[in-house]
Amino acid sequence: MRFAIIILAAMSLLGGCSTTPKPRPIDPPTGSDIEASIDRGTRWLIEHQNPDGSWGSARRTKDLNIFAPVPGAHDAFRAATTSLCISALIETGSEDAAVDAAIDRAEAWLIVNLPQVRRANMAAIYNVWTHAYATQALVRLLDRHADDKSSVRQILGQLVDSQIDRLARYEMLEGGWGYYDFYSHTQRPSGLAMSFTTATGLIALYEARQAGFNVPQDMVDRGLTALRRMQKPDFTYVYSYPHQKVPMRPVSRPGGSLGRSQTCNAALRLWGDAEITDQVLTTWLDRLFARNGFLSNGRKRPIPHEAPFQVAGYFYFYGHYYAGVCIELLPPNQQQKFQNYLAHTLIGVQESDGSWFDYPLYDYGHAYGTAFGVMAMTRCRQDTHSLAMLTHD
Repeated sequence: MRFAIIILAAMSLLGGCSTTPKPRPIDPPTGSDIEASIDRGTRWLIEHQNPDGSWGSARRTKDLNIFAPVPGAHDAFRAATTSLCISALIETGSEDAAVDAAIDRAEAWLIVNLPQVRRANMAAIYNVWTHAYATQALVRLLDRHADDKSSVRQILGQLVDSQIDRLARYEMLEGGWGYYDFYSHTQRPSGLAMSFTTATGLIALYEARQAGFNVPQDMVDRGLTALRRMQKPDFTYVYSYPHQKVPMRPVSRPGGSLGRSQTCNAALRLWGDAEITDQVLTTWLDRLFARNGFLSNGRKRPIPHEAPFQVAGYFYFYGHYYAGVCIELLPPNQQQKFQNYLAHTLIGVQESDGSWFDYPLYDYGHAYGTAFGVMAMTRCRQDTHSLAMLTHD
């Protein structure tokens, strides 16, 4: 009996117990605290935009850089980062002329450079991130140009179609998306479908479908099937397809899935998966804020997956942004608690210069981190539009 109690206590500490941990009480940030944080992040983005309208570069390096064949990998990193920054600035709803000017410059850069983004080589397929985040940015740009009678709407619409086509072209053979294909080197990738990359693509495709674009249902169905195969019974998601064979590795346990489960649950919920109930969303939001230290432990570490539970730094703000998406999917009367926790968490880790930063990815880290931070914070506003209307009767 004593041994069983010790085992259960250990499982609880490791994030593997069936009892959902609950976050500690906090003093919720005020509305003015939230707006001030968003404004500081927005100002950082404006001040650090490249002269050509993009964000990020390959300039900043460290002793250990991730595999990134030039120039294709950096074309993808820069376009994906710029797309995230565009979405962030639009989502602030700011009427500041400087924000409008920054979006205009970034839009012009994206129109010229997005068509050039491809896989870097047969192994590196980082461009799938570009195609997903560019799709979302373009949908927001189209909404921004809703009353525009010029040809720009046609151009943006054609780019959305092209990004959907690219996602189809770089879909893994078994469905879904990943960003490496080290072994097969086939024209259509047949490497590792990853749960979080697949979920990211599915969310982008959902937004494109909602905006009226033709999204092939068979591609969506394959992605959903792939994602469900990587789902464990407690809605932990293994890192990638091969991890199904070793589901209890640290990276595929609850503590290692904190940055992925939010994304994967949101993707399945948006596409109508009845198993992703309000309870599933709230359970994983509770877990995120109660066990935030597991995810935070990887923040700013230069080596991917060196933290406990094999957490990589770049999951931190990514995971919190999609936590904001999950909050939007809840009924309005269940959102405020989690908005408070999300705002409290992100304000606590915002840098003194207004940026958010979790991983030294060349010179893209501060820009993508700040974009994720701003978008997550906009979802903490108490009067924001709720996605729950899309998924609740």
